[in-house]
Amino acid sequence: MSPPCDLRGRGVLVTRPAGQAEGLCQLIAAAQGRAIAVPSILIEPTTDPDAARQLLQSSWDLMFFVSRNAVEQALALTPDGTWPQAARIAAVGRATAHALASAGRVPDLVPDERFDSETLLRMPELASMPGQRVLIVRGDGGRTLLAETLRARGAEVVYAEVYRRCLPAFDPQPLLADWRASVAVVTATSEEVLRNLMTMLGPEGRSLLLETPLVVIAERTAQTARELGFTRVLVAERAEDTAILKCLCGLFETGDQTGLPPRSC
Repeated sequence: MSPPCDLRGRGVLVTRPAGQAEGLCQLIAAAQGRAIAVPSILIEPTTDPDAARQLLQSSWDLMFFVSRNAVEQALALTPDGTWPQAARIAAVGRATAHALASAGRVPDLVPDERFDSETLLRMPELASMPGQRVLIVRGDGGRTLLAETLRARGAEVVYAEVYRRCLPAFDPQPLLADWRASVAVVTATSEEVLRNLMTMLGPEGRSLLLETPLVVIAERTAQTARELGFTRVLVAERAEDTAILKCLCGLFETGDQTGLPPRSC
């Protein structure tokens, strides 16, 4: 498949975690862009594996995996390869669903529109949950919308926190010294990634970051970006790498990177 555009050597800052950025970097390279990998979140195992393992080995009516990381870290806690006893399994996004399928458990519920909790909660299978025992497999902390909504619909909801999200160590000086010449656009796949990147670049990099066009994958991340001071924010149609590349192409095809209003692509 041919790339949707020619990025003409422009630099794209890719902030996905290490080990999860390769697909987007390859797409950018195929479109004649330069992928600049700056992992802005570090995934570490949970500090309480026994508690998480006990929950994973229990029986549930429904088990939600909120990310690819949740799948991979849960599997690491079940080295014998035994899948949890869940009547149904749900994946919030396509990458999560793919990770589950690759591990031998095709999910029963996956959104077919935008891949987020809001879309998943609109599925008719989740409209009424009286007496259902639900396990949400995730990292430490995070959004509570899924649990709160399911509890309001009658479910008993428990979290299995199987990993930690940490701030990577990073020396920003080499990147900042050449920022205006090398970084044409920044991508961020979550609010935490965006805040981490701002912290990693430090006060010296704040103005450079805010003046650079930003591509995100959710409107809530776009809103956070605007609150932080970004003025040129675009929201990709989906969370997939191909949708992010399409958004990058749309940005540069405008021929004008100054004064762009926040919009979707």
